[in-house]
Amino acid sequence: MKISQQGIDFIKQFEGFRAKPYLCSAKVPTIGYGSTRYADGTPVSLRDPAITEAVASALFKDTLVIYEKAVTKAVKIPLEQYEFDALVSLCYNIGVGNLASSTLVRLLNEDEVRIEVAGQFLRWNKANSVVIPGLTRRREAEREMFLGL
Repeated sequence: MKISQQGIDFIKQFEGFRAKPYLCSAKVPTIGYGSTRYADGTPVSLRDPAITEAVASALFKDTLVIYEKAVTKAVKIPLEQYEFDALVSLCYNIGVGNLASSTLVRLLNEDEVRIEVAGQFLRWNKANSVVIPGLTRRREAEREMFLGL
């Protein structure tokens, strides 16, 4: 599956555009639309030059494929487009390894009731063990998207 335009817009809205490198709430150097690595895999550094919105959009689209593949690999059951979009958004934000080893994916693959699976999104609202209000809002929105609300 591929993420929909609605899913792309959703992620971009929550990530926001930043031309200059900055430390995200998890203290990871980030640039553009939440990118922590460039297309060639090089990590973002706080010493990197600013980028344009066009470069950030291209980087976002190039790296989004990684997260689409990760969701496809981790989830063994058929998904609706809105479920896939929500999972790609979560994966983009928490990382491939965290998604793959999550209780959320385990429950989904066990074909648990979707409302129970959706509740797992809300557990991913911390950075360095601190609840982040922006992550709480994002997880609530991902949960609603996952449920098709």
